[in-house]
Amino acid sequence: MQATGGNPETIHFEQTERVERPVWRSIKRGLLNTCPACGSGRLFGRFLKAVPACASCGERLDRHAADDFPPYIVVTIMGHIVLAGFMATEMILPLSNWGHLAIWVPITILGSLALLQPVKGGVIGLQWALRMHGFGDHEDKPADILPDRDPAA
Repeated sequence: MQATGGNPETIHFEQTERVERPVWRSIKRGLLNTCPACGSGRLFGRFLKAVPACASCGERLDRHAADDFPPYIVVTIMGHIVLAGFMATEMILPLSNWGHLAIWVPITILGSLALLQPVKGGVIGLQWALRMHGFGDHEDKPADILPDRDPAA
């Protein structure tokens, strides 16, 4: 909403139109490494570096703040996969520790590398859909800045 009118006693509010941003569609587009806004432009220019803006629709994509959330999700997913695989393998075919290391270390590394970019795209799509970190109509404020206080108080 936006306040209009010059007279302080008569303030009228205009409804500003907000385009709907479906969360699951945006996450799916991000997982497919496409722009969460239009679904056709590329999301990444390099492995984990988002493009500054979508080539198709012009949406700014470099304002995201995915930080450590995508690796956390990847570690959780891969931990479940590797642990279940290790336990199933141990029940069927008892191997030495070196045999398990030879199997599960490469699977863990390759699986983590394969999941990291799509998961980061999904997180960027989620942030875009929820209008977080510069994707909305408001300016983000750091959480660590305290309101102004009177030092004499």
